Amino acid sequence: MKIKDFKLERYFARYEFSAPYLLCSSDCEPLSLDELLSLADNDSLKLWKNLKLGYTESQGHPVLRQEVAGLYQSIQPKDILITAPEEGIFIAMNCLVKKGDHVITTFPGYQSLYEVANAIGCEVSQWIPKQENGFFFDIQELKKLVRDDTRLIVINFPHNPTGATINDDELHEIINLAKAKDIIIFSDEMYRFLEYDDADKTTSACDLYENAVSLFGMSKSFSLAGLRIGWLVTRNSNLLNKFLAFKDYTTICSSAPSEILAIAALRAKKEIIKCNLQIIKNNLAQLDQFFAHFNHFFEWNKPKAGPIAFPKLKSDMDVNHFCIDLVEKKGVMLLPASVYDYQSKNFRIGFARKNMPEALNVFEEYLKSFPD
Repeated sequence: MKIKDFKLERYFARYEFSAPYLLCSSDCEPLSLDELLSLADNDSLKLWKNLKLGYTESQGHPVLRQEVAGLYQSIQPKDILITAPEEGIFIAMNCLVKKGDHVITTFPGYQSLYEVANAIGCEVSQWIPKQENGFFFDIQELKKLVRDDTRLIVINFPHNPTGATINDDELHEIINLAKAKDIIIFSDEMYRFLEYDDADKTTSACDLYENAVSLFGMSKSFSLAGLRIGWLVTRNSNLLNKFLAFKDYTTICSSAPSEILAIAALRAKKEIIKCNLQIIKNNLAQLDQFFAHFNHFFEWNKPKAGPIAFPKLKSDMDVNHFCIDLVEKKGVMLLPASVYDYQSKNFRIGFARKNMPEALNVFEEYLKSFPD
């Protein structure tokens, strides 16, 4: 299996730790260790103090899986496998599909959601959003893509990079479509709980369909990307057993300190998510003003959920050149659509960091250098 370079991650590797303003980050403001421990309950602090740095259970710490189960309606700890988020995608794709299978995926998207299947030898069809007062995914377009040999539908809501999402009625439509054709659903839910309006919150796919696999983790909504803790959830025990066996060839088990810190964070989830949503909403209001001011330069596609959006450059300038010129001259990093294998003049902007207003000011200085 030969996998192509991961364009988004290679682009980040080039600029992420040198650019002072990451105006494209998809995670929320990272918590410091002191901040997290200040939120921890007494039981979590005891687990942390008595932690031994040995191997952990391959499926994940039992207490962590119990806390994760609390995020769902019908999920038990036995239905959960703790993995690194990216590892979870790699494990699932290698276990769910084989060469010659047909896969449908929301697109554009995080590259591993489609590239692993592509490298295995699957035929991948793209479910591309429409634009009308922002991005939205039309279920009727998905139905047109389904074939007799479709094995897997990959969905990602809230969506990276557009910030689009679906409601429960639309999710039920997707699930009914999958049930009728005995298709597995892989649901990337890494931005769950970051919907701006409670009406836009959807149920996890794994709660609604026994052949759904949901991915979630600590990286985005919980501000703890550095823990490298995520999970796969499914009520299909045969699939979960395949994932467990495959993990023996990847990490075997998770980091012991990370698991305990994840327990502490999940017990403080309401406070963490409330803080992150407040940062997002404050910054989004500033972005509304920014793009209104520069509406001759950009098309603003306001998101409905999550910490990122996908505006479009109106200028004749190549968007790749625009993003590289900006980061090299001003240290402000945006992501061009090309890192998603998406041929457009869109770029990803992130707004869940506390320094976003400062980064936006520097971005504005750059834009003012162009003639009107």
